Amino acid sequence: MTTIVDKVIAGEVRTVARLIRDIDDGIPEVRETLKALYPHTGKAHVVGITGAPGVGKSTLVDQMINRLRKKGKTVGVLAVDPTSPFTGGAILGDRIRMQRHSLDDGVFIRSLATRGHFGGLTQSTRSAIDVLDAMGKDYVIVETVGVGQDEVDVVKSAETTVILVIPGMGDDIQAIKAGILEIGDIFVINKADREGAEKTHSDLTLMINMDLKKYEGGKWKPPILKSEAVFDKGVEELLEEIEKHRRYMAEFEKGGLTTLRSEKARAELAELVKNRLLEEVFNRLIDSGDFDKAVESVAAGEVDPYTACDDLLLSRIDAIK
Repeated sequence: MTTIVDKVIAGEVRTVARLIRDIDDGIPEVRETLKALYPHTGKAHVVGITGAPGVGKSTLVDQMINRLRKKGKTVGVLAVDPTSPFTGGAILGDRIRMQRHSLDDGVFIRSLATRGHFGGLTQSTRSAIDVLDAMGKDYVIVETVGVGQDEVDVVKSAETTVILVIPGMGDDIQAIKAGILEIGDIFVINKADREGAEKTHSDLTLMINMDLKKYEGGKWKPPILKSEAVFDKGVEELLEEIEKHRRYMAEFEKGGLTTLRSEKARAELAELVKNRLLEEVFNRLIDSGDFDKAVESVAAGEVDPYTACDDLLLSRIDAIK
């Protein structure tokens, strides 16, 4: 294990790729490696990029990588793809789009599957962020599969969350429904050459201004930018705003206000506990044979699935007591 940790810290790409693969596959042994790597994390700036499908997230990330590399910054990218219904793995569309960076040692790109996880991020994504952080990347960019009612988990792992919208998709309504005004640190209207860009800008401005009290006392007020990512327009301005937000966060913490860091720690720990409990309880049900018996009872029509579920959980709770 020490060898793996040393190789990750040294930035060995093959070791990092294998470790993230093992994390994504749920190999139990990786927990010890992650424990050893954790003290080496906390240096990378984690940027979340989210928005509805088709708004140009991958194109924007591709251009961001290009500009960050010109500044001498190293970049890790985790593209959270929809899960393949056949293999359970990521479809890998985003990694294909960013192929021009594949030979650059300063860039590491990996696609991860959502595995049907509500929130757009899985625990494996959070662990992979720590690996890329320990690897020494200056920036870790997490591109999520899309934004929806429950897909706002990116804020729990990202230090700067960028919300991408485009004109003509009703994003103003979706913003309210999905609650993205609550999680967005920076808003970007991509494909701004399209008709309706000014209206989208006005709508977002109005919604942000409706909650001005939220930004009193020097609190960060999300800027609204315009971009044409395919032509590399507006990308530099976005990177400047990300850096401004990074400096703001640093000042925020210097002032002794560690609320945001505590909230992120709480969310991550809660997710780890829930996942571990689910894994332990489910594995015990499988090993005891109770789950298979319940399946047969439901299939035979002897019991409804709701009662079977309650009985299984109650039996486990009684066993723990």
